[in-house]
Amino acid sequence: MEPPGSGAEPQATVTGDGGSAMRVLVTGATGYIGGRLVPELLEAGHTVRCMARSVEKLRDHPWRGDVEAVSGDVLDPDSLDRALDGIDVAYYLVHSMGGGARFAERDADGARNFAAAAERAGLARIVYLGGHTPDDERVSAHLASREEVARILLDSAVPAAVLRAAVIIGSGSASFEMLRYLTERLPAMTTPRWVRTRVQPIAVRDVLRLLVKAAELPREVDRGFDIGGPDILTYALMIRRFARVAGIGRRLIIPVPVLTPGLSSLWVGLVTPVPGAIARPLVESLRSESVCRDADLADMLGDHERLGFDDAVRLALRRIREAQVATRWSSAAWPSAPSDPMPTDPQWAGGSLYTDERHVSTRAGAPTLWRVVEGIGGDRGWYAWPLAWALRGLVDRAVGGVGLRRGRRDPEYLRVGDSLDFWRVEEIERGGLLRLRAEMRLPGLAWLELRAEDGGDGAVLYQRALFHPRGLAGHLYWWCLLPAHRIVFRRMAANIADTAARVEREPAGATK
Repeated sequence: MEPPGSGAEPQATVTGDGGSAMRVLVTGATGYIGGRLVPELLEAGHTVRCMARSVEKLRDHPWRGDVEAVSGDVLDPDSLDRALDGIDVAYYLVHSMGGGARFAERDADGARNFAAAAERAGLARIVYLGGHTPDDERVSAHLASREEVARILLDSAVPAAVLRAAVIIGSGSASFEMLRYLTERLPAMTTPRWVRTRVQPIAVRDVLRLLVKAAELPREVDRGFDIGGPDILTYALMIRRFARVAGIGRRLIIPVPVLTPGLSSLWVGLVTPVPGAIARPLVESLRSESVCRDADLADMLGDHERLGFDDAVRLALRRIREAQVATRWSSAAWPSAPSDPMPTDPQWAGGSLYTDERHVSTRAGAPTLWRVVEGIGGDRGWYAWPLAWALRGLVDRAVGGVGLRRGRRDPEYLRVGDSLDFWRVEEIERGGLLRLRAEMRLPGLAWLELRAEDGGDGAVLYQRALFHPRGLAGHLYWWCLLPAHRIVFRRMAANIADTAARVEREPAGATK
């Protein structure tokens, strides 16, 4: 075998269906597309390695035992060399959707590092999923950044296939959730002019299939491709057709010229679970027409099958009803989320740490108590003072945070890395421990930990809230809210225990 960096052809193994089994790296495997692409690649017979900054977030995925997981960061060239060693094809699914002051610079640096590492490793191909770039000059900062990443990858010595999609329709996608909640919650709406712009949506199922097949493109193919479904629609028409498919009645849409992308994103953030920082690049991408300018990828791959808009919506709604949402737009960590370790970790450097610790006994058994603990958040809420939680979520949204409405991926089960309202699951020990890390805007770091343990005559709930303040603002935040926190956390623990006891008495009852 040729050494890495020699430019040798990949040592592929021919599979029974006439395709080739390759060694594939998926970056961004904790994200919405990456988490769904992995099982599709496995199904195609490929050997898959997943790269993530925290491989622990991959632990509970159903395909985890079938892949190799490596820790890596596109801003760390050494980790990229390790991740790409022995790889034939790499999927680059990394981008800064939430923004930040230097997101474009970081994205470009990451792409350059990845392209250089791919050249050193002698890859046969890079596959990248980007966004439609309009022909006119009204290109948003996020679309411009996506296009710059595409250019960097295409300029490398490694052949690249850049797939550009507009609106992706699938359960859990940010575009779909924005469309869904706007339609379901607003029977009549005044809308900005971009609702009349033509777009070509595509089902996530088709995106995944094209991504998998793109790995098999001939080596001489080194270019970008527009991908879309069979329907070309305006956003207003998508709203009306969604309403018809969902059976919720006709929607009245009144376009107005005064809503800028910034105002539109705030409006979307108020009505939908998608926060303004995520909604803005979605809105900005809709200002210009996003219609496929070519269809030759389908010709090259011999794949012209596409799911129509109505069928894609129908499939996505069924997945939601059946709680079969594999990943969500919030699967990737919120950009402002802290990366500091849990204060009880050995490497934590110390400093002030405030805690609120409680334990409550219940007549329910530990398995029943755990069911209630794991089902917390989302539609079931937080078992105490829902108005206070809702107000905290609104305040968080007002200062640019994620707010309380991200909900849950699954109504019953959680896994490490799941978003849960304005928390993220940092650790879960099935049947015993749930640790959540706060992703709301805070002057410090916060965790909420819930344990269900057998107490003899019944179970015991151990509840612990931790806050590591940053600066004077952090200390003032804790002490100012201490009375409210004591009331909320005391009632929360008691209500969780009471709910578990009720569920124990009525096994068929819900945990609401």
